Amino acid sequence: MPERIYLDWNATTPLRPEARAAMTAAMDIAGNPSSVHAEGRQARRLMEDAREAAARAVGAAPRNVVFTSGGTEANALALNPGLRAPAGPVGRLLVSAIEHPSVLAGGQFPHDAIRTIPVTPSGVIDLEALHHMLADGPPALVSVMAANNETGALQPISEVADIVHAAGSLLHVDAIQAFGKIPFNIRDLGADLATVSAHKIGGPKGVGALILGAGAERLPPLLRGGGQERGRRAGTENVMGITGFGAALTTATTALEADRPRLERLRDRLETGLRSAGDAQVFAGDVPRLPNTTLFTACGMKAETAVIGFDLEGISVSSGSACSSGKVQASHVLRAMGVGSSAAQGAVRLSLGWSTQEADIDCAIEAWRKLSRTLIKRSDETVLERF
Repeated sequence: MPERIYLDWNATTPLRPEARAAMTAAMDIAGNPSSVHAEGRQARRLMEDAREAAARAVGAAPRNVVFTSGGTEANALALNPGLRAPAGPVGRLLVSAIEHPSVLAGGQFPHDAIRTIPVTPSGVIDLEALHHMLADGPPALVSVMAANNETGALQPISEVADIVHAAGSLLHVDAIQAFGKIPFNIRDLGADLATVSAHKIGGPKGVGALILGAGAERLPPLLRGGGQERGRRAGTENVMGITGFGAALTTATTALEADRPRLERLRDRLETGLRSAGDAQVFAGDVPRLPNTTLFTACGMKAETAVIGFDLEGISVSSGSACSSGKVQASHVLRAMGVGSSAAQGAVRLSLGWSTQEADIDCAIEAWRKLSRTLIKRSDETVLERF
């Protein structure tokens, strides 16, 4: 059977060998990290090593790294109405229209306290709109992702931070998709809280972290019980997963300088090939993006059909649409960008990673060349002629 090509790295990444080795060794540690005996101290040491690695990677203090069960929990913990901004208690939540669903859900804020910040047609936050929204109301927690998971568009976090802090408010940055792909430093960017996830950088699924800046250290817990994570997140820590997370992020940050330009070259090669082979339209192509991400569409294409077509060619890609109870809906990101429903429902995402090679890109371009020739329109659905 021919070897498959994996081009869905933004959804999840393969486990890095370094993470696998670290987790395998941690499996033999019997102790609870809260226990004071030798076995407990051994488990605690593994966990604290990972905490220090995470802190170094994002420019934070180790005491302000809070391990969670993943990015969704980290976001829910961050979106906390119990936070206090410089201008007073946080009274509302402002989120950009292109955020991950775990942020759009609002965390612990009541629904009537949440407002949506619009974005430009290129998928970048509207800074003027943010400025006006902050001027009208009590101190806010503002949540803006560092990089969009669908289009790859980078957000102007430093500029957002300046606007937010000038209004006496706090900034949360969902860095889950950006971390490990581009440099990210919580101090340099001015974020008060940031969230990251292990399985986006070659670590295990089910592990994430909330990183606190100096202005958010007094974070009320979401899960109450024991005093783990300095009282910020109750529950016995996932030592094996956290250990794998630490190994993965150390490897990812070390390789970042070399990986970033290499992936950018491969992405550009891919997009040139997609355009020439089948008249593809790339979203957010006019703004800075993640080096590994391409979201594209073509006239008359249905995303689910194209994803199946790529899969039958041995290539794993993903759709820019979300399925809910069997009903395909256009991406909320593309809707926020003002993309028409036909183009949005045809959006397909290809995302690259550390093992992606030129040959993989060439195979994807050739697969698209064949698919674009056979995709036809029949009433309101797109089908593949040969299936």
